[in-house]
Amino acid sequence: MLLISLPPSLCSQVAALERQIFDFLGYQWAPILANFIHIMAVIMAIFGTMQYRSHHLIMYAVWLVLWVGWNSFIICFYLEVGHLSQDRDFLMTFNTSLHRSWWMENGPGCLVTPVLNSNLAPDDHHVITVSGCLLDYQYIEVLSSALQVFLSLFGFVYACYVSKVFLDDEDSFDFIGGFDSYGYQPPQKTSHLQLQPLYT
Repeated sequence: MLLISLPPSLCSQVAALERQIFDFLGYQWAPILANFIHIMAVIMAIFGTMQYRSHHLIMYAVWLVLWVGWNSFIICFYLEVGHLSQDRDFLMTFNTSLHRSWWMENGPGCLVTPVLNSNLAPDDHHVITVSGCLLDYQYIEVLSSALQVFLSLFGFVYACYVSKVFLDDEDSFDFIGGFDSYGYQPPQKTSHLQLQPLYT
């Protein structure tokens, strides 16, 4: 059981670490915070699996529901669903920087060209144009979030299943001499015991 439940957690851990690295490179503070909490939850799930602790796995399953919600928000944000717009990028950076996704400038095949003498940028920033990308950064972010949703759904099923197995094992545990269903009766005291004096 232990070997079956670890691979989903490890795949989720690797994917979260990869995402954490690229969010750090892009100074995306909200995703960095969410990724950090997710990494801690995955570590707790692995610990819970190794130690047969069902409450750790239940906590992980609850976190995965929130994680799917967060990743669904990221997908909607980058696809600009509804009133969400990437012009409001302060949602991702907590309005602390003008940075965007790292993939915007460093995507596959992207050619970055600085725009000289632009009055659009503050003094400590520069304006660039990005062209020739094989895949736009929005779609890379959406694919990353979709992978997280897929792994989370897979992990949720495993967390529920393994925690149920652990709970069933805890319920069926019977200590020696306890109240079990086999009708074990401890030996009765008999009144036929004779006390013999002990001579030294």
